[in-house]
Amino acid sequence: MAWSIFRLAVGGMLVIEGWPKITAPLAQVGFVENLGFYPGWLWSPFLAILQFFGGMFIALGLFTRPIALANGVMLAITLLFHFTHPYGDAFLTQAGIDALKAGSEFFTPEAKVRLIDGGAKFLHQVQGKAELASLFWTGGVFLAAAFGGGYLSLDRLLRKRF
Repeated sequence: MAWSIFRLAVGGMLVIEGWPKITAPLAQVGFVENLGFYPGWLWSPFLAILQFFGGMFIALGLFTRPIALANGVMLAITLLFHFTHPYGDAFLTQAGIDALKAGSEFFTPEAKVRLIDGGAKFLHQVQGKAELASLFWTGGVFLAAAFGGGYLSLDRLLRKRF
């Protein structure tokens, strides 16, 4: 039962994160070409379909292993991207830092320390969370690829071992 819940969570996350990509399938053209995947007009919709519909299949436990493996490769590339392209100072604007400092009474003393250096410590924390989240979801999808849909899955119901 726990495995099915985990599989549902992993598949559901892919569906939720894939929905904006399905609604704008060419939105990632520049991103995928920046990673070296040409032509972007082909890869961007492909990855949107893989993430959204692949997430549905994983959640249902249908063709779990091959679809999870494909999503795992996609997420591993995303994880590598987070490790090699940390958030830069462009994400910290002076107006944003000033707004945070103006409302500093809402922050704990530890949080205020993160703003002293212009937000660099805050940005480092955001980068760490992005890397950790990518690592968790990549690992979760690869677990589904390794172990399949499990007892409560359409793969089992159809007696398919994918």
